[in-house]
Amino acid sequence: MTPPERRDPEVERDRSGSTWEETIGFARAVAAGDRVLVAGTMPLADGKLLGEGSPYEQTRAAFGNALKALEPFGLGAESVIRTRMYLTHARDVGDVGRAHREIFGEVAPAATVVIVSGFVDSRVLVQVELEAFRTDRS
Repeated sequence: MTPPERRDPEVERDRSGSTWEETIGFARAVAAGDRVLVAGTMPLADGKLLGEGSPYEQTRAAFGNALKALEPFGLGAESVIRTRMYLTHARDVGDVGRAHREIFGEVAPAATVVIVSGFVDSRVLVQVELEAFRTDRS
């Protein structure tokens, strides 16, 4: 695990190595003060789509990737205070919600579901974002 980048003592950035980070110019996760924000995360591993055709599997994979982005900051699912789920089809809300509940049920973060027209890769059905709270910033 590589320690997060620090340019400003109050802001840390962590990059996953995704080609999108370089192309667009962003960090997978940014910590500022007591908050850690995880950028829009797709269900990809080693550049390959996970769970093709399954909104449930894509949601689990995308949140798995987003939770990995919290690890360099010493955080996990229990620290998540907000989630956002972007879906291409309203019909998938039940499957996406089931996956969210399985991952965050006891944590019960504030959650938003937004229906969008599509993603860069048309096979992607779900993209997610996280916001986490950290009390220990040592």
